[in-house]
Amino acid sequence: MFTSQFSAGMTQLATAFVPVLLGIILHEVAHGWAASLRGDQTARMLGRLTLNPVPHIDPAGLVMFVVTALFTPIVFGWARPVPVNVRNMRHPRWDMMLVSVAGPLTNMLLALLFAVGLGLTITLAPGDASLDGGIWAFAFRMCRVGMIANFGLAWINLLPIPPLDGSHIVEGLLPPRLGWNYSRLGRYGFLLLLVLLTTGAAGKVLLPLIQISVSAALIVIQWLFSL
Repeated sequence: MFTSQFSAGMTQLATAFVPVLLGIILHEVAHGWAASLRGDQTARMLGRLTLNPVPHIDPAGLVMFVVTALFTPIVFGWARPVPVNVRNMRHPRWDMMLVSVAGPLTNMLLALLFAVGLGLTITLAPGDASLDGGIWAFAFRMCRVGMIANFGLAWINLLPIPPLDGSHIVEGLLPPRLGWNYSRLGRYGFLLLLVLLTTGAAGKVLLPLIQISVSAALIVIQWLFSL
């Protein structure tokens, strides 16, 4: 029993490794790139505007990614946050909102690319190919995981819980003093997020959003490949 579960976990780890790692890295690079465009070159000077995974790896986030891939149905992990100095920006409140939305938006675009890959896999696979095994099955599963995982990364980061990206967007929309008080909740944010995830409360919000996003992407891809 344990052997079969571990084997299934290894398969999930193999299929999730590239799309999830790519999603996590591009999320942080997008933050740094957006900050650079808005006047803050901190991420660029620290070598964080790169696809090389080494500067982005957070040991705890990597361990979480491996453990969840092996033993749970939901793959989860994180990278080192890209440093951003709002004092270098021309319009700090507005610019920080743009920097914050850049990460989730990148994940959504990446999810759409994996949806295209899913459509190409189904279209190009030989008639006698099986989606139960072989290279076509691996490509199918990897694109499917990449689409779902990146929509998941986008929506979880848009939760208005400090210090997630959604909280910075909300902070920018609030009056300055109220926004500052709101940002101070960041010291409790990770604990609150952990409680919401472990109790399933976050899932009640996130899963419908992910399902709607995946369904919409599949409808678009189905229409695209029917042209």
